[in-house]
Amino acid sequence: MAESVDTLFVHAHLFTMEGRGVGYQADGAVAVRGNRIVDIGSTAALEKRYAPAERIDAAAHALLPGLIDAHMHTPWAVVRGVAQDVAHWMQKGLAPFSRHLHREAALAGTWLALLEALKSGTTTLGDYATPIEGWADIFAAAGVRAVLTPTINALPPGEMAGWRMGDLYPLNDDVGERSIRDAVAFASEWHGAANGRITVMYGPQGADMLTLEQLRHVKRLAASEGILLHMHVAQGDREIDQMLKRYGKRTPAFLDQIGYLDEQLLAVHLTEATADETAMIAYSGAHMVLCSGSIGIIDGIVPPTVEFRTAGGPVALGSDQAAGNNCHNLFNEMKLTALFNKIKFRDPTIMPAWEVLRMATIEGAQALGLEQEIGSIEIGKKADLILVDLSALNLMPTLVEPIRNIVPNLVYAATGREVTLVMVDGQILLRNGRLVAIDEAAVIAEVQQRAEEVAAELQRDPVHLEMALLQPMRAGCL
Repeated sequence: MAESVDTLFVHAHLFTMEGRGVGYQADGAVAVRGNRIVDIGSTAALEKRYAPAERIDAAAHALLPGLIDAHMHTPWAVVRGVAQDVAHWMQKGLAPFSRHLHREAALAGTWLALLEALKSGTTTLGDYATPIEGWADIFAAAGVRAVLTPTINALPPGEMAGWRMGDLYPLNDDVGERSIRDAVAFASEWHGAANGRITVMYGPQGADMLTLEQLRHVKRLAASEGILLHMHVAQGDREIDQMLKRYGKRTPAFLDQIGYLDEQLLAVHLTEATADETAMIAYSGAHMVLCSGSIGIIDGIVPPTVEFRTAGGPVALGSDQAAGNNCHNLFNEMKLTALFNKIKFRDPTIMPAWEVLRMATIEGAQALGLEQEIGSIEIGKKADLILVDLSALNLMPTLVEPIRNIVPNLVYAATGREVTLVMVDGQILLRNGRLVAIDEAAVIAEVQQRAEEVAAELQRDPVHLEMALLQPMRAGCL
């Protein structure tokens, strides 16, 4: 007698990510019961074995683990595209907007970024933001998986807009301590919430943005609670300058000195890390997040990803912030990661398509410490799955012999709009390319209203006169 399951995917081009490659199976099938994968195999075998409540014909589709965006700043999606093509993108592009990003605007940005990511196949969102009321509730309500990092820093609100390169940041002890308390309270409420879909990391924003004692305090808290640290590391010349002036050391050496370099650390960017510093961080057991689109646009740099992976460290992909990167789309990040590294090393064999697909799935899960639950299609893992329509014009034709072209086309030609179905924790959130339970039109209207409010407030603030994009704006270039 056939066993009952909730969902049975059949006739798929199945990519499990098991082993060292992509784990391809032709005419593959996956059975889901509750929020877990209960079987994987051929369509013929699983159709005999199971009686599903819903049978999903995935012919001409790739069936993949849900994509993992390990580093995002979702609230900034509400001012998408205001901080690129300039030097000093933070203080001359983004910081003036931060002075006027009120709560409703920030939450609208989170909804926008979440929907963009979800519709392009991202099932796990690693968000990094101020833990305002309502932030985590959005991820819980949307049904996605989220790793949320409340920002911890000692920067007085709004001060970065007036900061001058070369000056030390005006760190404030009270601000730092308050942000630590807020992060602890947030973790107490949300770590493991929503049936385990939401987990929490602690987020010291950067070694240059907290006092030494505050950095040590956060490390002790994280170690005692078994929570990972999610931190920007060597993210720019601005940070390195701050570290040399405060401590006489570059960031990697300083973090090594104070005990931050270990398997508890998720290090973001490493933009200014040397090859030796990168290897040291990887050898320590720390993990890395690479944001190719963001760092390429705001810094014009290709971070040392190849060096980190060569040293044996797992690397996740992140979209960072849409104010500078302009999108939250992992297909975009996969393509840029492959292209930028090929160009950097002048070697077309560097960072092949299958490696970046693994970085967006199983290697991303490893970097987040979630590889036992997500990142690959394996029996017992959570049912976070996506279908990609291979009959889309930009992904055609589909060849399986003598050379299978599906993975290169997913990485180099897909846009994310080919995603037709998204399942998270066994629940279908996107079907036939349409959101199942979220009012997309309402989100769009809210985002536009809140973005215009923030822009209007900024225009009344004299600080906007120092924004770098005003000159090309006045010249008719924007």
